[in-house]
Amino acid sequence: MISHGKNIKIFTANAHPMLAEDIADILELKVGESKVGKFSNGETSVDINETVRGAHIFVVQPIFDEVNDRLMELLIMIDAFKRASAGVVTAVIPHYAYARQDRKSKARQPITAKLIADILTAAGADRVLTMDLHAAQIQGFFNIPVDNLAGVPILAEYFQNLDIDTEDLIAVSPDIGGVKRTRNFADILQIPIAIVDKRRPRPNVSEVMNLIGDVEGKVAVLIDDMIDTAGSITNAAEALLKRGAREVYACCTHPLLSGPAIERIEKSPIKQLVVLDTIPLSEEKKIEKIKVLPVAPVFAEAIRRIYEDLPVSKIFEK
Repeated sequence: MISHGKNIKIFTANAHPMLAEDIADILELKVGESKVGKFSNGETSVDINETVRGAHIFVVQPIFDEVNDRLMELLIMIDAFKRASAGVVTAVIPHYAYARQDRKSKARQPITAKLIADILTAAGADRVLTMDLHAAQIQGFFNIPVDNLAGVPILAEYFQNLDIDTEDLIAVSPDIGGVKRTRNFADILQIPIAIVDKRRPRPNVSEVMNLIGDVEGKVAVLIDDMIDTAGSITNAAEALLKRGAREVYACCTHPLLSGPAIERIEKSPIKQLVVLDTIPLSEEKKIEKIKVLPVAPVFAEAIRRIYEDLPVSKIFEK
């Protein structure tokens, strides 16, 4: 699939090796030989076990779960590649952690998303490839190219192929901030949208206040970029049913699903939660209600285009 494949190499740390394998298989490459572990004192150790001189390196590492360990693995691998005379190093970060800390919402708060951008650049990353940044302005935190892939077209295609008449569907944003994402989803399917207006009395706690739009008799699809503790999405699903929705589906790009999320989803009226595998689900999170869609084809195509100096923006054009 890639010309001159000897000059491109795919590597992975410990966060999501299966995704790196899937990407490499599509590109007809092998994942590079490396070992990422820990010293006895807990420090991260990295060994690159093949030459990378002059090569374009793509290192796949979503940052989630054990967030700081995942981040250090990525940073140290980037440093190792640069010191081994790699030509270009692209950090492939399907899920970019700390993205919700993109601004100061009160006095004396950090802007950690910017700090992570600075650290990645200082480590030697020449480019970042990611998907559905929580806030689009994070791209501007970098002084290197950032390609922010869209997860919505993958999710929309799944619903296009479901046995549901699109005239019965309505796309619903679980909050005001997600309206643009929901609009993009709705435009692909040519369906109307609604908005759940909520307030958040404290972090990870949401309260539904109002619904903008008519969901009476509709199959509602809630669209979000990430689901963490699942409080917002399950509250929104209950509100939609109370306001006349016939069924409620939900979908997101990044299934963080931390804390009580799985229990909440199982008990909720959500018929199915559709997620992308930017983050691997542990066995206890693989419940019947959750459908996982692959992102490897999209990332593989983006990597091919970056390597061959082609526009990444053309990926989702029909």
